[in-house]
Amino acid sequence: MSSLTQPLTVTARPELTGGVRVGVLLSHGFTGSPASMRPWGQHLGSLGYGVRVPLLPGHGTTWQDLNGRRFEDWYGAVSDAYEALHTEHDVVVAGGLSMGGALVLKLAADRGDALAGVMVVNPAVATKRLDVKLLPVLKYVVPSFPAIANDIKKPGVDESGYVRTPLRAIHSFIGSWPGIIADLPKVTSPLLYFRSPEDHVVDGSSEPIILDRVSSTDVTRVALPESYHVATLDNDAPTIFEQSAAFVARVSAT
Repeated sequence: MSSLTQPLTVTARPELTGGVRVGVLLSHGFTGSPASMRPWGQHLGSLGYGVRVPLLPGHGTTWQDLNGRRFEDWYGAVSDAYEALHTEHDVVVAGGLSMGGALVLKLAADRGDALAGVMVVNPAVATKRLDVKLLPVLKYVVPSFPAIANDIKKPGVDESGYVRTPLRAIHSFIGSWPGIIADLPKVTSPLLYFRSPEDHVVDGSSEPIILDRVSSTDVTRVALPESYHVATLDNDAPTIFEQSAAFVARVSAT
């Protein structure tokens, strides 16, 4: 396992955050790894926030390993990371990329006001792709599809994701969408929504579903015009870092 794909933990320095111990949970996406979240987490950590970027089960190894894991495994890892942060910090904010965004939206629905804020980057809870309707059959015939990793506009950047997309695992993720969507009205935390207009992995169907259904009254949408799907490593990464730092500071002060 590369050091970039290993979990990231940064200890909070409350002397930099007004004496308040602020924790931030960041979740990577499907077939990705903490490598896609590491620069973001390190930036927030440099400001004094305690950060945890867990390695979701089945990731950072092989795509065949991931094919044996299910949505409950990934959500369990995110929930465990939240509990650790909640124990050690006064305030917790959660963020996620792609599937990570879906995971933290479910976390926000389950935890309610215990989460001070939610940050999502190109989250996925729906798709217009017709081939997903065939997944219940295809997953028993074909083990994987071509990779969805490394959808990055900036040249020379590697997400450290898998070279194949395991079908049994992606079917489990897609199977979680109806439940996540049904629970979106339970999301009341302030929401920071980052979206790349040109995204070759997550199409435009998720955004209106999420923004129309959450109960959050504090919602900020930020466009990422120079980035593709993995925007946390792309040209607009500085925008994500700066806007999220301001967001965390604001919601942790209330």
